[in-house]
Amino acid sequence: MREMLNTTIAEVMTAAVTEGRVSLETVPPVSVERPRDPSHGDWATNIALVSAKAAGMPPRAIAEIVAEGLRERLGATAEAIEIAGPGFINIRLARGVLADVVTRVREERDAFGAGARTGARVQVEFVSANPVGPMHVGHGRWAALGDSIARILEHAGDEVQREFYVNDAGVQMDIFAASVSARYLELCGRPGEFPEDGYRGAYITEIAREIYEEEATCWLDATPASREAHFKEKAYAQVLAHLKRVLHGMGVDFDVWFSERTLHGPGEGGGPSAIDRGIERLREAGHVFEHEGAVWFRSTEFGDDKDRVLKKADGSYTYFAADVAYHADKYDRGFDLVIDIWGADHHGYVKRMESAVAALGHPGKLEVIIGQLVNLFRDGEVVRMSKRTGEMVTFEDLLDEVGVDAARYFFLRRSTDQPLDFDIGLAKERSADNPVYYVQYAHARICSILRKASGADTADESVDVAAVAAGITAGARELALLGAEPGTLAGEAELALLRKLAEFPEVVALAARQRAPHKLTTYAEDLAAAFHGFYTHCQVVVDDPALRGARLALADASRIVLARALGLLGVSAPQRM
Repeated sequence: MREMLNTTIAEVMTAAVTEGRVSLETVPPVSVERPRDPSHGDWATNIALVSAKAAGMPPRAIAEIVAEGLRERLGATAEAIEIAGPGFINIRLARGVLADVVTRVREERDAFGAGARTGARVQVEFVSANPVGPMHVGHGRWAALGDSIARILEHAGDEVQREFYVNDAGVQMDIFAASVSARYLELCGRPGEFPEDGYRGAYITEIAREIYEEEATCWLDATPASREAHFKEKAYAQVLAHLKRVLHGMGVDFDVWFSERTLHGPGEGGGPSAIDRGIERLREAGHVFEHEGAVWFRSTEFGDDKDRVLKKADGSYTYFAADVAYHADKYDRGFDLVIDIWGADHHGYVKRMESAVAALGHPGKLEVIIGQLVNLFRDGEVVRMSKRTGEMVTFEDLLDEVGVDAARYFFLRRSTDQPLDFDIGLAKERSADNPVYYVQYAHARICSILRKASGADTADESVDVAAVAAGITAGARELALLGAEPGTLAGEAELALLRKLAEFPEVVALAARQRAPHKLTTYAEDLAAAFHGFYTHCQVVVDDPALRGARLALADASRIVLARALGLLGVSAPQRM
């Protein structure tokens, strides 16, 4: 509807200019928005205000011309077109047009609000935790965010790949192996020197114990180098399996787990490594220089505040060099856009990575989203330690306590650029104060209404609510949904629910453009509130067959959209609660 109104308003303005009624060299871009106050109508435009100065006319005079043209062109589509304030034009759609959303939702079902296939290939890389221990709650927020962004982009029409970058090379892996080795020696009764900067969590002892139980003391007298090399691979495999299991339990599955090690190893046929090839590509493009024995990337040419080292004077590579090679590989795989989700401590790293991508020949094809921190609260107090282990509360701890649905929903309720205060107690509440419970309860309530209206056994868990809804609302289109009897869905609560359903495609498109799943949590809560209001003020199962059919169809459309919104967030839509 927005696109149709934009086009129609532009046509009216163009005709007014051609006829000499408005003096403009060019018609300004048309903006159509939903008024904050529904009493002002369904849509509003400020085209008269933005045209007035260039046209040398009072905005209300232009608004009169545009409103007259809209009345002629929109006809029965609009119930009223009114001028408000200094020159806003408010458009109220006909009730039959509003009611048509019910038919569209029920025909398109999960495809409602979906965009046309764009052909764009998008990669979303997220979480990418070091495989040296359990994930913290911040990783959980990034997992929910990345997966939901991927779901929304897919619904909007893009082809999306989810990728986890496994940081399995570098010093941290050596420290990890040395830490496990020290704990293993302790279990063998031979205390070893623990690394000064080693990993001290209880999970290190658990990993060492698993190795000890499987391999006993066969590594006790091995050289430290061979023992640590072996333990590195064993411990790495255990942690990686743990990460995959926890993420899968949250409903997050990656298409690709990319190993950083592959960037350091020799290329095909024993040729240069991916890192060497990446540096050479920058060199061939004229963006590399050498200074004091080190190899540098001239990132200041792309707006960075200083040039960056790729290879140190001692011959070792920087982390940045590996990231250059990694991103070169991404674009070699044919992605049109790469979206990276990083932790808050990587904020200063963004510009150098954007510079490298531009230097590789892909300017503007990298988006970096910085995920802010999560603060856990219980009973108003900050939670920093696990009651079970006395250590940091892990992402898995949180999932175990509040459940997947609550965790995902709460992680997604705030804009990415804001720190998140996560209230554990609220997330566990089964009340309307808990936003995810409130939304899920609306869906379950609709399912209950549909089952009862059909006469189905409400205790039968096998009842297919979708089939029930299709059966009891068959013929609803003929029962005046498109305006044959415009008063069928004419109450304020019914109209408010219809308007909210009609907003869904716009919300999905906005969430996709802004990479903002929190737009959908807000929408889901608003839609649930609109349905609860409808349920409070309108008896659904009434004797009048036309009204009964229309209200049941409206309830069913609400069920479908609620489930679709929750699905894009990775949250379930229960039929019973």
